[in-house]
Amino acid sequence: MSAPPQIFDRALLRRRLARAARGPCDFLANRVAEDLVYRLSGVSRAFPRALDYGSPHPAAARALSGRGRTLLRAAPSRETAAGADLVLDEEFSPFAPENFDLVFSALSLQWVNDLPGVFAQIRRSLAPDGLFLAAMVGGMSFLELRHCLTRAQEEIEGGASPRVFPFVDLRDLGGLLQRAGFALPVTDCDAIAVRYDDMFALLRDLRQMGATNVLTAGARRPLKRSVLLRAAELYQTDFADPDGRIRATVEILWLSGWAPHESQQKPLTPGSARAPLSSVLGDKSQI
Repeated sequence: MSAPPQIFDRALLRRRLARAARGPCDFLANRVAEDLVYRLSGVSRAFPRALDYGSPHPAAARALSGRGRTLLRAAPSRETAAGADLVLDEEFSPFAPENFDLVFSALSLQWVNDLPGVFAQIRRSLAPDGLFLAAMVGGMSFLELRHCLTRAQEEIEGGASPRVFPFVDLRDLGGLLQRAGFALPVTDCDAIAVRYDDMFALLRDLRQMGATNVLTAGARRPLKRSVLLRAAELYQTDFADPDGRIRATVEILWLSGWAPHESQQKPLTPGSARAPLSSVLGDKSQI
């Protein structure tokens, strides 16, 4: 089997996350943590053994700790591991099979190179009827920024280099969960609009989240000042509100799946229906 393409420079990512840990921008992590608690509140299960799988910020672990459960936090780098139990490379799970009742991940898995492989490892670590719940940055995120940077580079340099990494598409996630062996997969998305005084304030937040360019094939040379200034002008022209502040869209993809268990709902076998469809729909001629 061939190795998955190395889209992301994982060593560079850890350095960026380490830099961000010195002065983190945590509003998005806190928002996702609140949503995790809300989503779990609708599940009538205790989940006594829980794992935070690589979340770079401790907000989710803090929000889900206690509540009658033992929680293990695995951080993605030493610098982000304050209060964590161990450092984890999300692409290589060290956990024994069927070791957890709940595995969650907050804003980490968008940076893995082999997402199907990671899903399969998480699936193996779950006990039967265990739940996997994760939030990832989605493909509609920062479209405004991508648009303005690309246009500015094309205008000034005659071409654009990759600066913003590709995000997974929501339509693919359900299939990937099924492929990894999860039952009852569910995916949905939440679009968040964040407002800034200008594009440079947005870029500062991205640096403080560790969310700057970590593409293996991405350009390492900083953008020219003229390109950045032109991109800021375009952003102000195309994506500013009446009060002059600009908008940045962040799409959060939510996914969940269960480790299979005999008690779970299962689809009926094709052809096993005991009544014709017409008895439910009625006479077609009367519709």
